[in-house]
Amino acid sequence: MTAPTVPPGHSGGPDRAASGGFPGGSRDSAGLIRAEEAVLAPNYRPLPVVVARAEGAWVEDVEGRRYLDLLAGYSALNFGHRHPVLVEAAHRQLDRLTLTSRAFHNDRLAGFAERLAALTGQEMVLPMNTGAEAVESAVKVARKWAYEVKGVPDGQATIVVAADNFHGRTTTIVGFSTDGTARAGFGPFAPGFRIVPYNDLPALEAAVDATTAAVLLEPVQGEAGVIVPDDGYLTAVREITRRAGCLFVADEIQSGLGRTGSTLAVDLEDVTPDLVLLGKALGGGIVPVSAVVGRRDVLGVLGPGTHGSTFGGNPLAAAVGSAVVGLLETGEYQRRAAELGIVLRDGLAPLVGRGVLGFRTRGLWAGVDVDPALGTGREVGERLLAEGVLVKDTHGSTLRIAPPLTITEDQLRGALSALERVLTTARRPARP
Repeated sequence: MTAPTVPPGHSGGPDRAASGGFPGGSRDSAGLIRAEEAVLAPNYRPLPVVVARAEGAWVEDVEGRRYLDLLAGYSALNFGHRHPVLVEAAHRQLDRLTLTSRAFHNDRLAGFAERLAALTGQEMVLPMNTGAEAVESAVKVARKWAYEVKGVPDGQATIVVAADNFHGRTTTIVGFSTDGTARAGFGPFAPGFRIVPYNDLPALEAAVDATTAAVLLEPVQGEAGVIVPDDGYLTAVREITRRAGCLFVADEIQSGLGRTGSTLAVDLEDVTPDLVLLGKALGGGIVPVSAVVGRRDVLGVLGPGTHGSTFGGNPLAAAVGSAVVGLLETGEYQRRAAELGIVLRDGLAPLVGRGVLGFRTRGLWAGVDVDPALGTGREVGERLLAEGVLVKDTHGSTLRIAPPLTITEDQLRGALSALERVLTTARRPARP
């Protein structure tokens, strides 16, 4: 299998173009991109493809060209586009009830929370909507726990985080980011965070003291380029936090729910954090769903009025989230990620020295450092787009590869062949 730009059976005619609801009929990709640029805030720079439909690992643009999706919505689409089990769950719930707010109970939330807690080996669930909300919620919970349980003097709680982290885009979160683009122009920032190098245990241990409420880490740093820590790092973090009497909070919003070949990335070291943050794939690519799952005595510090969300735990989200948990309860997707992760790793290895400087994998997830002589990550991504493959760059010349866990081995091998063609035949034009 190769990843064709236009697959067999492509009509490509104007009848395939999406109208988008615009007066005067349909618009092609170029017209829709221009229309977006005229009215949308310029906080993104997407690749020049306009997706109109999708199924499984494939997306189709308004002209009918198909592309193999190797980004999967930053792992929000772990189960592919429009997984039939998830779509059916959403349809069924749409016909019954979509929102009550947490002012009332609904008949779907208890089952969702019970299954999610059991899946993750935790006791209690705090349902939210977006990943950033889950992180913000954990920050609040950790601080309140530090004051009420650990006995930290009011206003003095600290949280230790890692450099090159990505936990979201709110002002609190970007305040402890080391990414200048994410931070610049958004201060003043909230105090109370200590930043240490990732994968540096002595630095972490030195930063933890009597005021520390929590250590907040990604088990694998996704946005930074799929940075995988040393074996034993997470186990040591768990031990450091245990000795210090503070919480270990694992941000599994990208790494969790099957991506790394296990339900959670921390499972690979048999580590149980005090709080785990989930999002992205929890909504099945259909609705935004996030959650903080953790110990009862930690999440139990919240009381009525201390925290909330109008849409958090809504019946539609609970129905889809329950269906997502159901897919993971079988273990099939975790096994697929582990098995296809070997294919991905073995397919990338021969490219080192042939356009790839290095790469890191964990399950079906890779960060690929492209030789800057061949172009930026953006430029390589545009060349792959012409080959019918979608990826996303990060930090200059690094590509992130995170296909849906439903991708087939043939499809994955075809995408790797496309990457090889792009890297071994293209050279960056010499500057005049």
